[in-house]
Amino acid sequence: MTSPPVRPKIYHITHADNLGSMAAAGRLISDAAMIARGNPATAIGMSNIKKRRLALRVSCHPGDHVGDFVPFYFCPRSIMLYVIYCRNHPDLTYRGGQEPIVHLEADLHEVAAWADQNARRWAFSLSNASAFYRPTFCSDLADLGQIDWTAIAATDFRDAAVKESKQAEFLVHQDFPWELVTRIGVYSRSMATKVATALASAAHQPRIEIRTDWYY
Repeated sequence: MTSPPVRPKIYHITHADNLGSMAAAGRLISDAAMIARGNPATAIGMSNIKKRRLALRVSCHPGDHVGDFVPFYFCPRSIMLYVIYCRNHPDLTYRGGQEPIVHLEADLHEVAAWADQNARRWAFSLSNASAFYRPTFCSDLADLGQIDWTAIAATDFRDAAVKESKQAEFLVHQDFPWELVTRIGVYSRSMATKVATALASAAHQPRIEIRTDWYY
């Protein structure tokens, strides 16, 4: 295992079409809340996995399920983004490719501090939080060193152990404040323009950057 970064970042991916409503609401909401509302404007996830997450327990918070939390990865260019890029997974309804997908970046320590100050539960998994086996969940920043940060940074995830560890997640219960999004990574200049237009009236406007290295 390698030591965690000094200021680790977390990343939530969504379709650019969803940004306007997120900013207007001032928050991102959990899968459970999203499903109850009838899903976002443009859904990019796998519905069968989202439903499964509603029943998967978060062991460090008895009574909570993975689907009750807003999910983040510890890296951009995630395995889920690769699935979206390939456009051929039988369980994926979305076929629009990776270009309309944006990365919402936040600072892990800032998020944990906000959550603690607001009595909001949070946790992180050491591997794929959606797995049928029982992944390990933690709720203490002192345990960040248990994450396989080498796997998180890996660009080759054909090895099964790397694939599982790279899918570790940071979870925030119920909802996540839009104001904690510090940066939005996009694929192209045209997407940067689209995002800027969608957020033109937002009170909080994270900086927008073209980050082709976050994509396939």
